[in-house]
Amino acid sequence: MLEDGFGRRLEYLRVSVTADCDLFCSYCRPAGVAATPADPAGEMSDDEIVFLVSCFSGLGISHVRLTGGEPLLRPGLAELVGRLARLPGVEDLSLSTNGLALASNARALRRAGLSRVNVSLDSLRPERFRRITGRDGLEDVLAGLEAAASAGLDPVKVNCVVARGINDDEIAEFAALPSRLRVHVRFIELMPVGRNRLFAPERLVPFAEMLEKAGPLEPLPRTAWPRGRGPARYYGKPGAVGTVGFIAPLSARFCGECNRLRLTAAGKLVACLDGREEVDLRPAAGTRAADLVADMIRSAAGRKPARHFMAERAEGVAGGVERPMCEIGG
Repeated sequence: MLEDGFGRRLEYLRVSVTADCDLFCSYCRPAGVAATPADPAGEMSDDEIVFLVSCFSGLGISHVRLTGGEPLLRPGLAELVGRLARLPGVEDLSLSTNGLALASNARALRRAGLSRVNVSLDSLRPERFRRITGRDGLEDVLAGLEAAASAGLDPVKVNCVVARGINDDEIAEFAALPSRLRVHVRFIELMPVGRNRLFAPERLVPFAEMLEKAGPLEPLPRTAWPRGRGPARYYGKPGAVGTVGFIAPLSARFCGECNRLRLTAAGKLVACLDGREEVDLRPAAGTRAADLVADMIRSAAGRKPARHFMAERAEGVAGGVERPMCEIGG
């Protein structure tokens, strides 16, 4: 079992399989902000990813999520999914995507062993979708949601980052989606992470306000929550096939229950989304030094900070990490 220095059990690994993305969302990868590495040669190979994930699973990591950037841009992703799904100890393999290419890949990913999928979607209005992401594609994303559910990926979650004056007037529309689609909508507070040029304190819509705008909702017992290992808290509408969740890192800090580590596309272990420290695992992965990698993981886990400092940063009293969100996979 892998624990950090505060006794939190770590069982969830997020692996960025590429820093590249075909969208330019202003809170993640604004136009003109390049991720590092910017070329595939700087990213881990399939063999390196499989080897490192096997090292993590050997230490008790059982839940693995593939992220980006946009993971569906990585060639041969279904084959990589198949190899990871067969690793001993990996009980749950999921994917985060912008959904643009999901419709044409959902069935292949499910056949390969993918369990479930999260789709980022911040507007249900075509013109606004274009302004937020830098391109058209709303219909493709909606088709991807349908295809994922039809392929047997379960649950299908929709992640909506809420910003005042940008999309907060769509909260009720998003909250209505689970009444007609087999999806679970999660509203996420805007975070001052990386090179987020959108963040400003006045744009933050706190959990209590999002809950009110999404209502009326009733809190659900944990037994009714969709499968997952994240920090969302879930609510329901009568008769809905899905749920409505909220992820509130600023107004309802969840660090005490944090169970995750992150691996960048370049093979660097990051113990906290808001953390400054990176541990480069790639050289040891190249030599298949499993014992060394395990020791490096344990050491990094032991230095995982007690909490993030996003609230302080939002108030301008703490510095930030310049790593763009697309490089670490959120």
